[in-house]
Amino acid sequence: MTSVIIPAHLNPSLQHCNHCSGQRTGFCLRVHPQRVTRISISELQKMEHQSHSAEETTSSSPMAALLPLASDSQQPYVSELLSFTLDRLHKEPELLRVDAERIRRQMQEVAVTNYRSFISAADAFIAIREEVTFIDKHLEAMINEIPKLTSGCTEFIESAEQILEKRKMNQTMLANHSTLLDLLEIPQLMDTCVRNGNYDEALDLEAFVGKLSTMHPKLPVIQALAAEVRLTTQSLLSQLLQKLRSNIQLPECLRIIGYLRRIGVFSEYGMRLLFLRCREAWLTGILEDLDQSNPYEYLKGMINCHRMHLFDVVNQYRAIFADDTSGSEENYDGGLLFSWSMHQITSHLQTLKVMLPKITEGGSLSNILDQCMYCAMGLGWVGLDFRGLLPSLFEEAVLNLFSKNMSTAVENFQLVLDSHRWVPLPAVGFPANTVGEESQEDITPPSYLMEHPPLAVFINGVSAAMNELRPCAPISLKHVLAQELIKGLRAVSDSLLLYNTTRVLRANESGLFLSLCRAFIEVAYPHSATCFGRCYPGGATIIMDAKNLYDGISRLLETSSAARELPKPVNHGKAKGADENGDVPAAAENGETTTAKESEAINADEVVVDKVPVPETEQEHTNTEKPMNESVTS
Repeated sequence: MTSVIIPAHLNPSLQHCNHCSGQRTGFCLRVHPQRVTRISISELQKMEHQSHSAEETTSSSPMAALLPLASDSQQPYVSELLSFTLDRLHKEPELLRVDAERIRRQMQEVAVTNYRSFISAADAFIAIREEVTFIDKHLEAMINEIPKLTSGCTEFIESAEQILEKRKMNQTMLANHSTLLDLLEIPQLMDTCVRNGNYDEALDLEAFVGKLSTMHPKLPVIQALAAEVRLTTQSLLSQLLQKLRSNIQLPECLRIIGYLRRIGVFSEYGMRLLFLRCREAWLTGILEDLDQSNPYEYLKGMINCHRMHLFDVVNQYRAIFADDTSGSEENYDGGLLFSWSMHQITSHLQTLKVMLPKITEGGSLSNILDQCMYCAMGLGWVGLDFRGLLPSLFEEAVLNLFSKNMSTAVENFQLVLDSHRWVPLPAVGFPANTVGEESQEDITPPSYLMEHPPLAVFINGVSAAMNELRPCAPISLKHVLAQELIKGLRAVSDSLLLYNTTRVLRANESGLFLSLCRAFIEVAYPHSATCFGRCYPGGATIIMDAKNLYDGISRLLETSSAARELPKPVNHGKAKGADENGDVPAAAENGETTTAKESEAINADEVVVDKVPVPETEQEHTNTEKPMNESVTS
């Protein structure tokens, strides 16, 4: 601390100096070492503040200054002030101010001279206080950590005991290392057996591990080993089921079912159901590989698949799961094979129902019917003969095909009739000897129809429909198909009557139209009936009995016969032959027909309509007819 001189009246502990008492100043004007008091800077500042307060109070009000100085520590100075004269009291404030200024300068000098000591002391005090606080915190933390240290020691002792136990176990494991190694390699060995197809050895290992798991249910190693073996068993089961979904024979099926029984995952009924499902998946895979874009080839492949493989599956099932006659419920499938077989047959028939309408050729329908009959007859050896269910499907397909062909013939007739130009065409015909070159059962379309392109187109359509019908003509549809043909003929008759009603024809055009109507009654209609009679014995009679369908045309012809005489049909057996390409001789410019050139005879089965030149005066009414070549072949 630094020694400073303070007034005697500010420190009661100081004694009056004898040198100063005579001057009656009341305080010492010199510094006496034996009287120096050590005070801190803060105390000095406090004292200075009190001195300033005293000066202000004294200068403002003498009476008010006595009140704060009445404390015990300042009582001597107050007593001394009371003993001063008036002049002395007037000088007292100035003396106090001078003394305070001197003291302030001394304090500043002391502070400047010893500032390093003050700073060091303050830093030391702060550091000591922080260190004490830090030590206090560490002591508290250490006190709090002592219970943890105690528990840690306890845990260490316990872990040490466990380590000792594990060490003993490791020593025991080392002594039995070879045996444990063999046990731990069982899953890998079993997986190798499964991959190589050694299913007997794999199942032996599975049974051994199952026995160990039963004997030691609480050993984690044995239970983990059993879990790995179960995963390998699932892989084995997947491989066996995949084999059942492939093309395998009866011996392989017997072995696979034996392995499944050893695994013991499925019940007897479940195994039967699983066998049928796997074989069905195999059959479905074969059918999915077939090309469905060609209905005929797809149906052939499907029928062959069911004929061969469905027969094998039923025989395999009966050989593997032979039902005994003891009435044991375990060996009784409850009609499972019957239900599965019915499902397959139903699926087969449903596919036929969907695909048969897509076949547009009668020969293809006939071939499919033959193969279906052969397939049903083969499956009849295992009790799956479904031939009785086929007629309805094929009858519907034949009816749809014939109806579509007849509708096409009527539509083509209507199109050609609407665009036909009524101009006279040359009389043409085939040589008489061409008929004898063909089979006596063949039906040659009348060459006279070439003079009437709409009828020629219609007869071509009818011939095409009959050609598609003849290879596969169900007897039960005889009357139904006859009605379809009659319906087509009636549509042609109605079209002719409607054409006569809605069109205004000139005299020469009307004569040609009436000639076409007569040709329909006398040539086209009988020819259509004859064609149908070749498909069905007695069918021509059914068609001819429906003559009332052209009564309207007959009345039209009777009405017009009085006005003019119609040309008669040309005997096609004596008509001139056309050339090899079916071209018709051209007409002269004056409208008269010329004689056909001699050429090679063409097939008598074809009706050809080709381009025919017309006179210049009728040029705006001419048109070009495309060849329509069809025949009815026995």
